[in-house]
Formats: sequence, C-alpha cells, structure tokens
Amino acid sequence: MAQLLADILPQLRIGNQAALVDFYRQHRAHFARWANQQQQLTDTQAHQRLRNALLLFYDQVADGRLTKAPDDLRNYIYALALQESVKEIEMPPELLPAAEAGRRRRLILFFRQLSDDSQKILMYFYFRGYNFTKVAGKMGYPNAAVARQQKLSSLRTLADLHLRSRGATPA
Repeated sequence: MAQLLADILPQLRIGNQAALVDFYRQHRAHFARWANQQQQLTDTQAHQRLRNALLLFYDQVADGRLTKAPDDLRNYIYALALQESVKEIEMPPELLPAAEAGRRRRLILFFRQLSDDSQKILMYFYFRGYNFTKVAGKMGYPNAAVARQQKLSSLRTLADLHLRSRGATPA
C-alpha cells in the first residue's frame, strides 16, 4: 500500500475499496506461503481467508470499530485472517455488493443535504479521527464542548434525514 494509512482509512469509510484490492493483489502469494507454513492451508483456502480478513477489516473501518490505523497493517490483516473467528462468507457474492452500494448511495445523498459546516464536522471527527479539541480549532469554535454539541446536532440531522426517507417521523 503505497498510500499512507491515514489517507486510506477515510477512503474506506466512504466505500472506496481500491486500497484493499491493491493489498490483496500485492500480498496474496506471500500470504498463501505464510499460511501454508503456519496452518497448512492450501493456496485456495489461504486466499479465501485473506479475502475474508480484508472484508472484516473493511467492516471494522466502515462501522467505526477501527478508528486508528494499525501500526503494521500487514501483520494486522494476517492476524485477522488466521483467527478461527474469520469464517467463510456464506452469502452469494452478488447480494452483498448491491445492498452495500445502495446503503452507501443513500448515506452520501443524506450527507450532501447537510450544511457545509455539518459535513466538515462529521468528516473531521469520523473520517479523519480528530478529537473535539482539534475539531474546535479547525472550525473556529471556542472549545471542545461547542464542537461536541455541533457534531451531535449534525449527526441528529443526518439521522433525521434517514428516518424521513424511511417514512418515520424524527423524535
């Protein structure tokens, strides 16, 4: 991965998986050899485990469970791949991308309906991983408490847009 990890995480959060595809292409042969030595996996089994680990990593980044880049991404992905908890996905491959693509399109549509300041606050906090003090400095707010309130307001607006689209009335 030639890009800095700090640049990759925001891209993953908005659905751009190009960095993961590049990682897979660059490391699949090495991982297969390594997995064969560690757990006597065939190349096919190793490749499937690596793909599942990359999907798990993507899910962790996309849903906010992983907010900071691991120190060594390759070791992190390899460890995920070799864990027994990484199971083969039983879902037909065509179902996940269509559902995921639709979810992302709706989220981006709602996000674009927010004010510029709301978009910036959410980008700084969720995509760049800034703390409230840093968000306050970037946005010109007097302190972190104001940034926290503004982020909460922006997130509520985003949630309200989502609820309205589903026919529910916001609280």
